[in-house]
Amino acid sequence: MKIFQRAQRSLFGEILDWMLTPLLLLWPVSLALTWLVAQNLANKPFDRALVYNVQALAQFIQVTPGQRVRFLLPQPASELLRADDSDNVYYQVLGAKGEYLSGERELPAPPRAGHEPSTGELAEEPQLRDAEFRGLPVRVAYLWVPIGDSGAQALVQVAETREKRSVLAAEIIKGVMLPQFAILPLAVLLVWLALVRGIRPLSALASRIRARKPDDLSPLDESAVPQEVGPLVGSVNDLLTRLKDSIATQKRFLADAAHQLKTPLAGLRMQADLAQREDASADDLKQSLQQIGHASVRATHTVNQLLALARAEAGGAVMAQQPCDLAQLTIDVVREAVPQAMDKQIDLGYDGPAPGAPELTLLGNPTLLREMIRNLVENAIHYTPSTPESPGVVTARLRVEPFSRALAVQVEDNGPGIPQAERASVFQPFYRALGTNVHGSGLGLPIVQEIAAQHRAEVSVDDAHPGQQPPGACFTVRFRAS
Repeated sequence: MKIFQRAQRSLFGEILDWMLTPLLLLWPVSLALTWLVAQNLANKPFDRALVYNVQALAQFIQVTPGQRVRFLLPQPASELLRADDSDNVYYQVLGAKGEYLSGERELPAPPRAGHEPSTGELAEEPQLRDAEFRGLPVRVAYLWVPIGDSGAQALVQVAETREKRSVLAAEIIKGVMLPQFAILPLAVLLVWLALVRGIRPLSALASRIRARKPDDLSPLDESAVPQEVGPLVGSVNDLLTRLKDSIATQKRFLADAAHQLKTPLAGLRMQADLAQREDASADDLKQSLQQIGHASVRATHTVNQLLALARAEAGGAVMAQQPCDLAQLTIDVVREAVPQAMDKQIDLGYDGPAPGAPELTLLGNPTLLREMIRNLVENAIHYTPSTPESPGVVTARLRVEPFSRALAVQVEDNGPGIPQAERASVFQPFYRALGTNVHGSGLGLPIVQEIAAQHRAEVSVDDAHPGQQPPGACFTVRFRAS
């Protein structure tokens, strides 16, 4: 239950609600408990007076030698019994056989009246009960008085209306509850002020963040906030750090991309200027057009790789995953790369199980996985030399590890390989191994690593043929066992 409803959730309002709601709910309970306690406190002194009166009246019961019961109440005692300005006091005395001796005849008898009680039931102490007399609620004290040794009993009752009790209970309730009417608003005010003071550090933190410049990504001061807000500030600092690294990576990426595109675009402009010379021959014009074609192909390939890398970086959050047959994806990529391999006279093949087996199914994005395998295969074809004397060989392999049942995609070649010192650098954007004399964008392997990370896989590179020259390269993408 919330006392204050708001359209937008507020921490201040939530705390205030949960502090005031129990207070306002317990207040009526406190009223009820106070009323019960007041009734009990108001009854005790007047009940003691009734018990004293009934014991005093019992002393005036006399037994004659003929075992007759008489009740002789002196006039002063009778006047004293009835001297009450607020309540009416009644009494009744009945003999051993229930005969009327004195007092009010209509006063209701207790439950034991009218029958001969056993010895075990004899009540030597006054008893109290609530009853009604002449349409008014009364409080009754009664006492069974033994008569001789016969076991007979006389009954003495004293009844009193409840006016004084009600007045006393009301005074007690007012004495307790009236201060609460003043204390409750004061308590609400103190709670409000305490919350305002307690939430002030959050307001100060919000002001500091709001006053920051857009390019200020420095961490927030965790020592200036309460202990409970420390984890939140720590999370914000972690986010700022990651955001700062992401922005730095994007700036570096854009700078490298601009540098990579500048070269083919400058070549295009130079060849266009050469083609526009007045003394240019037909052969010169043809050569310029060929160079323009090569430069445009390089620029197109670089742009496509940049788009593929951007798609890979956003793929995990945008594209849905589904069961993928990794063998089928690998075979499809190999078939698509066959014309490119034939142009370079490279022997391209697939080594692995046939599609359709359950253990070859992987939960992932088929478009990104195909892009990852395609970049590995094209990278191997691109960097593997092939001559009639030493033909190039590229093999795409899929294997299931025997113990962990994890899937691993391998692409190996018999090219020059990658030196140990450069294996970590080849996964950086726009990096190309030295001494290969092969044009490329340097984005294929970063794309592979990004897609592998999206699928919780690890990429490693080793020598395909250790101890041989050339050693070749073997790229392995190992997926975690599900």
